[in-house]
Amino acid sequence: MNNVAATELIFELSQPGRRCHRLPECDVPPVEETAQWLPTCYRAAAPPPLPEVGEVDLIRHYVNLSTRNMSIDTHFYPLGSCTMKYNPKRHERWAALSGFAALHPLQDEQTVQGILQLLYELQEFLAEISGLPAVSLQPAAGAQGELTALLVAAAYFRDQAQPQRRKVLVPDSAHGTNPASAALAGFETVTIKSTPQGLVDLNDLRSHLGPDVAVFMITNPNTLGLFETQIRTITDWLHEVGALVYLDGANMNAILGITRPGDFGADMQHYNVHKTFTGPHGGGGPGSGPVAVRDFLAPYLPVPIVVREGDRYRLDFDRPKSIGRVHTFYGNVGILLRGYCYIRTLGPEGLRQVSQQAVLNANYLRRRVAQILEVPHPGPCMHEFVASARRLLRDRKVRAMDLAKRLLDFGIHAPTVYFPLVVPEALMIEPTETESKATLDAFADALGRIVAEDPEHLRTAPHTTPISRPDEVKAVKEPILRWHPPSATAAASSIADAPVVTTAPSSNPEPHAHPAG
Repeated sequence: MNNVAATELIFELSQPGRRCHRLPECDVPPVEETAQWLPTCYRAAAPPPLPEVGEVDLIRHYVNLSTRNMSIDTHFYPLGSCTMKYNPKRHERWAALSGFAALHPLQDEQTVQGILQLLYELQEFLAEISGLPAVSLQPAAGAQGELTALLVAAAYFRDQAQPQRRKVLVPDSAHGTNPASAALAGFETVTIKSTPQGLVDLNDLRSHLGPDVAVFMITNPNTLGLFETQIRTITDWLHEVGALVYLDGANMNAILGITRPGDFGADMQHYNVHKTFTGPHGGGGPGSGPVAVRDFLAPYLPVPIVVREGDRYRLDFDRPKSIGRVHTFYGNVGILLRGYCYIRTLGPEGLRQVSQQAVLNANYLRRRVAQILEVPHPGPCMHEFVASARRLLRDRKVRAMDLAKRLLDFGIHAPTVYFPLVVPEALMIEPTETESKATLDAFADALGRIVAEDPEHLRTAPHTTPISRPDEVKAVKEPILRWHPPSATAAASSIADAPVVTTAPSSNPEPHAHPAG
């Protein structure tokens, strides 16, 4: 079967001869003239079976696919711990300016003074916000920021001739990346228990302190949305035994302009620029996880660091104690640029208002949700809170996952479920500061209606999405990352047997239903 026929079977939209772009004439010399540098064995025997479609078909195909996705631009996204706030479009326009977007990372420093000045100022802003004076903008995500900070700690203790410090203490409510980063940095992880109130158990912490402890990793506010009120005691104890305190900065959205990690004793922290200062979030990136540290840890930060000399800026590579690079060039500059715009737009008072509004929204929604589901740690919370469906599981065999899937039928992205692990059947909810009271009320109303529904209807949700419940474990373990053309027979069979995809409402339609997945 020829390629055109196979393509028709594989891509049902394809029609022979359709085009949406005309390529220039091929300028590659004939085979006999190029065999010496491109042997025949490396040449394709036939063109790939690509679809032949017109521009209208192509646009409609991808636009229709996009309507099946949920994003912060289309739906409420209360994804706890991930701070899925709206991203101002003005930042996208600024980042797309040719003076930024057209730069090349290998340009001479004298030709990129503008972006270097911006990055230098961003370093200064992040240092001031954290209360930690030295900053590296290189790490490409929060998890890499964690790893970078721990590598800095390891280099510091090697320099101090303290190789016995091999333990990293991590609360049982911590992000899963914390112990993973510790292991990658060569440390041994020790879990510290939480109290029934959701805070660090000081007695358990005290029992693990000693000369073998290198770092205590703590998220504050923690993943239960609670501020560790004993944080100063914790940091003092760690410093008394010569250890360092690392702050997981994933929840900085709750304390911007209100308190600073450096002031309550943290020695290192990372930021999630895309969470705290906005930027495209999700889909695997891009991210940015700058690290801020105290002065005595500054020599170990990754190279290069942007420095200012008079009215000029340059990249400083002459840092002999540095852990080296953790990212090519200088990190994800496009996301750093968006974060810079966010900070400059809002200013100190605006950043403080961000946190105040995020905390207000979370506490309002917590009070409403507490009338529907169990909230094991009653407030006040900070920017997020954790509810539990364990009573629904016990009484009606309805799980947190069932609630999460049913929310899709109401046009609402699910909260984080089953994390943190210290709460059974957890739903971790973060409304952020960018959502209105009307949106928060709509979420609470939807959740109330869902909880009252027939359990079987919940266990088979969602009912309005093209795909209901894929095998998520298999998708993680066996991802299909590359398209392979099927055989002609298999292609014909798959098209003949394919179900008709519909986004029509289910037999129990909802006024707020939205076909999304």
